[in-house]
Amino acid sequence: MPAPRHDDVHDALIGRDFELGCVHACLLGARHVLLEGPVGVGKTALARAVCARLDRGFVRVDGDGRYTEAKLVGQFDPPLVLSHGYRPENFIPGPLVRAMREGAVLFINELNRMPEGVQNVLLPAMDEGMLILPMLGEVRAARGFAVVATQNPAEFVATGALSEALLDRFELVRLDHATEADERAIVRQNAHGSPPDDLIAAAVALVRATRVDPRIRRGASVRAAIAIADIALHLPAESLDAAVLGAALLALPTRIELADAHGGSLPAVLSELGERVTKQLEAEGSAPKKR
Repeated sequence: MPAPRHDDVHDALIGRDFELGCVHACLLGARHVLLEGPVGVGKTALARAVCARLDRGFVRVDGDGRYTEAKLVGQFDPPLVLSHGYRPENFIPGPLVRAMREGAVLFINELNRMPEGVQNVLLPAMDEGMLILPMLGEVRAARGFAVVATQNPAEFVATGALSEALLDRFELVRLDHATEADERAIVRQNAHGSPPDDLIAAAVALVRATRVDPRIRRGASVRAAIAIADIALHLPAESLDAAVLGAALLALPTRIELADAHGGSLPAVLSELGERVTKQLEAEGSAPKKR
C-alpha cells in the first residue's frame, strides 16, 4: 500500500508529520488512540486532520468531572416513553452511540477528566464494537468506528489517571511543543494582520522561555505567542520589544503559573525574561527594532 500523502494537512499541522503518520496508521489498523501532551500542542487539530484525510466522521466530547454515562451513551426521551413506551425511535443517541452507528471517530478531549464510571462505558465498545443498553438492546459499531482521546500530562491540575484496563485498549502517541522554527511558522500562519518576523521571533522566544524558567511551574503554549504577536502589533510603544513585553503582560497571566506566588511578581519575572530574550535575539541578529 502506498504511503499516505500529508500535503493537504501539512500547512495546518506544521511540524507534525511524524505524529500524523502514527495516528493515520493506528486508525487504518482499527486501533484506538490516546494523544498525550500539554495544552496547545495541537492534539485536537491532529485528530481532525487525520479524520479528514480518512473521510471519517468526527464526534467530539469534552471531558468534565460532571459528565454522566447517560450523556455519553444516550437516553430515552421521557415524554415519548410515557406516551409510546420504550421504542427504538424514542431513544436519543449520545455521542458514543452516534459514532458507533455512523462508523465515525469518537473524539474525547481530556478523557482523564471524566468520572471513572463514564470511562468504563467505553470498554465494551472499544473491545467488541458493541453495547448492550437496557430497553434498547444491542448497538453494533459500523466499520470505521474508533475512539481517539486526549489527556494532559499528570502534573496538570484537574486531571486523573486512566485505569489500567482502559489504557490497555489504547495506542499512545505523545506530542510535545514544536521546535522554535516551527512555532515561528505557526504564529506566522495564525496571527491576525501581518506581524513582522522580528516581532514573531520575540514572541516565540519569550513564550519558550516560560517553559524552562524555574520560577514558572507551567509555561505557555504557542497559542500565547500568537496572542502576543496579535496584541503587540497594535500596542503603542517606542520599540517592538517594549510592545512584546506589554502584550505578554496581557496574554500570559491566564496561561502560565508561577512556581511560588511569593517568589516574585509576574511582571518582574516577564520583564527579566524579556531582557534575556532580547539579548539572545540580538546575538542572533533578529532582535526587535525601534519603531
